[in-house]
Amino acid sequence: MATIRKLVVEVIDARNLLPKDGHGTSSPYAVLDFYGQRRKTRTVERDLSPAWNETLEFNVGKTSDVFGDMLELDLFHDRNVGPTTRNNFLGRVRLSSRQFVKKGEEALIYYTLEKKSMLSWIQGEIGLKIYFVDEVVPPPSPPPPPTPPPAEEVKPKTPSPLPASTEAPPESSVPPSDPPTAEPGKIETPPEPPFDGDKPNEEPPPAPRTEAPPPQDENPTPEAEQQPEMKQQEEKNPVDPTPQQPVQLDQVMSSVASGTPFERKVNKINPPQPVSRASSVSSFGSDMSDRTTIERSTFDLVEKMHYLFVRVVKARFLPTMGNPVVKIDVSGCHVISKPARKTTFFEWDQTFAFSHDSPDYSSRLEISVWDPVCSSIPLGPTPDVAGHDFLGGVCFDVSEIPLRDPPDSPLAPQWYRLEEGGANKGDLMLATWLGTQADESFPDAWKTDAAGNPSSKSKIYQSPKLWYLRSSIIEAQDISLITPSKDISYQIKVQLGFQVLKTKFFVTSSGAPSWNEDLIFVAAEPFTEHHLIFSLIQKRSPKEQVVMGVTSIPLASIERRVDDRNVVSRWFTLEAPSEEKRVYRGRVHLRLCFDGGYHVMDEGAHMCSDYRPTARQLWKPPIGSVELGIIGCKNLLPMKTKGSTDAYAVAKYGSKWIRTRTISDSLDPKWNEQYTWRVYDPSTVLTIGVFDSWEVFEMDGYKEATRPDFRIGKVRIRISTLTTGKVYRNTFPLLSLSQAGLKKMGEIELAVRFVRATPTLDLLHLYSQPILPIMHHLRPIGVVQQEALRVISVKIVAVHLSRSEPPLRHEVVTYMLDADSHTFSMRKVRANWYRIINVIAGVIDVFKWIDDTRAWKNPTATILVHALLVMLVWFPDLIVPTLAFYVFVMGAWNYRFRSKTSLPHLDPKISLAESIDREELDEEFDAMPCTRPNEVVRARYDKLRMLGARVQTVLGDLATQAERVQALVMWRDPRATGIFIGLCFIVAFILYLVPSKMVAMAFGFYYLRHPIFRDRMPSPALNFFRRLPSLSDRML
Repeated sequence: MATIRKLVVEVIDARNLLPKDGHGTSSPYAVLDFYGQRRKTRTVERDLSPAWNETLEFNVGKTSDVFGDMLELDLFHDRNVGPTTRNNFLGRVRLSSRQFVKKGEEALIYYTLEKKSMLSWIQGEIGLKIYFVDEVVPPPSPPPPPTPPPAEEVKPKTPSPLPASTEAPPESSVPPSDPPTAEPGKIETPPEPPFDGDKPNEEPPPAPRTEAPPPQDENPTPEAEQQPEMKQQEEKNPVDPTPQQPVQLDQVMSSVASGTPFERKVNKINPPQPVSRASSVSSFGSDMSDRTTIERSTFDLVEKMHYLFVRVVKARFLPTMGNPVVKIDVSGCHVISKPARKTTFFEWDQTFAFSHDSPDYSSRLEISVWDPVCSSIPLGPTPDVAGHDFLGGVCFDVSEIPLRDPPDSPLAPQWYRLEEGGANKGDLMLATWLGTQADESFPDAWKTDAAGNPSSKSKIYQSPKLWYLRSSIIEAQDISLITPSKDISYQIKVQLGFQVLKTKFFVTSSGAPSWNEDLIFVAAEPFTEHHLIFSLIQKRSPKEQVVMGVTSIPLASIERRVDDRNVVSRWFTLEAPSEEKRVYRGRVHLRLCFDGGYHVMDEGAHMCSDYRPTARQLWKPPIGSVELGIIGCKNLLPMKTKGSTDAYAVAKYGSKWIRTRTISDSLDPKWNEQYTWRVYDPSTVLTIGVFDSWEVFEMDGYKEATRPDFRIGKVRIRISTLTTGKVYRNTFPLLSLSQAGLKKMGEIELAVRFVRATPTLDLLHLYSQPILPIMHHLRPIGVVQQEALRVISVKIVAVHLSRSEPPLRHEVVTYMLDADSHTFSMRKVRANWYRIINVIAGVIDVFKWIDDTRAWKNPTATILVHALLVMLVWFPDLIVPTLAFYVFVMGAWNYRFRSKTSLPHLDPKISLAESIDREELDEEFDAMPCTRPNEVVRARYDKLRMLGARVQTVLGDLATQAERVQALVMWRDPRATGIFIGLCFIVAFILYLVPSKMVAMAFGFYYLRHPIFRDRMPSPALNFFRRLPSLSDRML
């Protein structure tokens, strides 16, 4: 049934509006415009926080340049209320339709009112619920009055103009003056009048024929079968229903009979699509304009791979009652289709793609139909001598097959007469063309480089939409107590799928425990698989816990919110856990909501590909798009014992996953596939991984099919490192770190391009915005809890993607999401320590340069520093500009050393993966809990204790220095504190009398004095500080 999409806007209320009526208040009303339609709410008199609670509907049309897709809401003060003489402007809100959701996903959102101009004085916000709804349009019922006119229209139909029209086809099939004679037929059948006038002319000729098989309605003879063939093609591929002049082309087909080519011309075939295949004496021909050597392609980042496409649709008039198959032979490749489905025709509807880039490619394409009567079908072109299994064939010259450009429409299949074999009058509908991997038939086609693996197709996956479910457990009441005189502990256990969380035990004797705890779960749409189950547990003894009551809440009934407002709490009834009868066991007070203002983390915080909140209403428009071209791999190591690799690549950015096709038995696979993602934040990372597939063995039924797909390597590309519009084509090493050490598995060639879609100022403004949604700052989630929720999110995403076909296996998803990045590794500890050292190395170099300047190792530099000191002391306003200019010069100097062509990739030196101990690797890849022998665990524990002792010493030294600073004024050492405060008094008195510039000048010259005026012993100030007491002597 037809549906009409409508946009529903619920105008709830507004808050903190400006008074505009001259008496300290306003009488607001809202005017909404969408797609040329205007709606208005009622006026709420004298209220700065009005509540309308009105629902307005708009019809949604197609995208138009006139109206656009913006919803504009203007808030005005009604001039009819109060002494004002005009409708004062109170604010506006403009929203894009991309932010709207369908019914069931809406949430109350408060939008800040915006100004109309720079001089407008606006404040406040308005609460709206906006969503799309599809309404079913009931079919129009025939009115009772118009019943007589149809009765009159039947009369011109009864005089049987059909016999006259049935005799007309041989005479009027060619002249264009036939449409006027078909006018009566036009009135009788409204849909497609031109065809209805022709079809009666085509259907009667096959009726008196008796040569056709019973299941077919068309004439098998070549003389009279042109019109039924045209009818079938018109029904399958409707083109322009008003044929101009019938173009009669000679179709030349050659077939195979006993290994020798047989040629035959089938004249007067009018192709349904304007793909010219000119006649040729020797082979199947095409127009020269189709045989171009270079075609247009949208795959501009990758290399073009040429394929010969063969689409086998169906067959008719085959003398068999079984399920025949089609065999295709080209360039030594023999492919057999699936058995045909028996309907009115023998249907396959299967597409094959043969690589056309090999130098020894054959110029002959043979397509034959076989009846699998025997247990095996010959692989060669020679038919069976008895002729009982070979039904016929067709042969084409590959050099004459047309080439199709990707923007063109698909090539229409045509009927071809099968020659030789048992089906001497059978027809096969097929289409064949030359194209590239940009062809829309390529993803689902059978490919030669995939070895027929049905799971090797390129696929795009979507991660499930994840929500944080916040469950606030407040209290419980009316709990039946078994021993009311004693204090009893109660606990609430909450379960959502495999997630189980519990509150703390609350001890009470009144039967009304109170918890006031928040439990956060991760839920995935659709919310129909699981229920949120609450169980009240009573702790009677340390080892005995009894479930007192249970309540189950469907997820679809839980409210959604996008901000930090408090949702309404509700009471839920607790029932007996047994399902036989429903017994009241009390009630529990809960506050439940889906938090759509958070971003549900499923990746590492520093390697995330998306930071958008869950609620679509809060999404901002994309800033551009990133295009990735996966070209291929080189020099892969063999992963299987037979010395081969079945490689495929997976890329992930945001919620979109892509998987390339699996290239079988190749160490240098070529994919040349291109994909595009929308970019919402430049500080995100695109991840590409390469894996070795075992799905071919799973298809063949081997035991090795249960093995997980092997990780070959991974590449990360940060979007912010890409220059706008520039194509980066680089080769990245594929590194694999395992218990055996670091190994280079091969190389992958990628092409990346970032295209900006927003103005430059908007892109630069994005760098000043928070990277995480606002809810992460209003109500932050702890680091430990965030990591636990991330582990749950990874499990949910892995389970969801493993249900797809072909599936993305669990080990692939966890590897792409870095699910094991939080595990302990001594290598990572040392690597992070060296990273810190490298960061502060610049600061260390600055102190070293200052020490060298003090030592007068370069007298010229020291004299210049004295001059700079004098200038900065006497002109202190130049200090900040001088520092800023120095940073500018340093950045401009480093601009020369930037990477212009290559992109940063995984660095084994930074990871300390090249010189790592095998024992540390074994510890890093050990599972939790440990599975190693006791001696190994004891040795690792001793090593960890030694490292802990060093850390303990460093922490103790830091605490000692901090406590010495405190001891300056804490009188732990009365003499030291007296000396310090006395010096502070003297310094303050001197600075009050002497100008600060003179003091700074004297201190600078004293600090930079020549070494001959300097003592090698530590300074008195440092000696004084080292003598201060700390609390280390009080520790046990």
